[in-house]
Amino acid sequence: MLEQKTLSPRAWTELFGLALIWGGSFLSIRLALDGAGVFTTVAFRILGAAVVLWIYVLARRIALPRDARTWFALLVMGLLNNALPFSLITWGELRIPSGLAAILNAATAILGVLVAAIVFRDERLQARKALGVGLGFAGVATVIGLDALEGFDLTSLAQLAVLGAACSYALSAAWARHALKGLTPQLAAAGMLTTAALVMVPLALVTEGVPSFRYRPEVWAALIYLAFFATAIAYLLYYRVLGMAGAGNVSLVTLLVAPIAILLGALILGEALPPAAYLGFALLALGLLTIDGRVFRRFARKRPEPQETA
Repeated sequence: MLEQKTLSPRAWTELFGLALIWGGSFLSIRLALDGAGVFTTVAFRILGAAVVLWIYVLARRIALPRDARTWFALLVMGLLNNALPFSLITWGELRIPSGLAAILNAATAILGVLVAAIVFRDERLQARKALGVGLGFAGVATVIGLDALEGFDLTSLAQLAVLGAACSYALSAAWARHALKGLTPQLAAAGMLTTAALVMVPLALVTEGVPSFRYRPEVWAALIYLAFFATAIAYLLYYRVLGMAGAGNVSLVTLLVAPIAILLGALILGEALPPAAYLGFALLALGLLTIDGRVFRRFARKRPEPQETA
């Protein structure tokens, strides 16, 4: 029997740190959009992070891959984990609150477990995990609401775009474990961001033109945060946790990100989410707790044994 991947205390600590960083990214995206276009925001985020990571890689004299197969794997990773989901989430936040985007993005955790179960033998979908996945999908349906699909508009499309980003993230986690073995985390992060930048920078220039860079201070602060903290630093942590805990478990970070993003959106942007959003997130959280299973195992251990009677 293959050993199942689990989250160690160290992995939990680093996962929480990653959640704090990414929780601020939803607020930063919304602030950046007050001055920059969607593709410009994404291109700045990706290119800026790539520059930071290449400085680190070159300073540490990490050997670079020379085979086309590795660079192709990095290109796929860059598209799945950066270019596509960043664009979908950024576009979605033009029309929905940042906290709601974070809740929908939490579906990454559910989809990550499902994809990992299909692809990897040591992360198979047992009955408990299947129940958790079902609860998670019920949560997503509650957040979006059937009325949103009946009266389809740009708001509904924005929600589906963020959900599409979650699908892309889930696929990228499995792809990273499958195709990026042997690469140091720093090099893998720099490589995928570089290939993503080769796509996003031309796309931004063609669709939105050369940026003026005459942004307000808060827009610059948001762009710098997205590039340096939410991407360059965050992906170093992401790959570390991925190696320690597996593709399904690392997707749990989105469950921790959502409450942080909701709080920041409420305090700074004055966002108020509908009750269905909180109910949906509660179902998502219950689904992830069910998938993880350790809470229920601890409860079972604490339950007293029945006393025998004469």
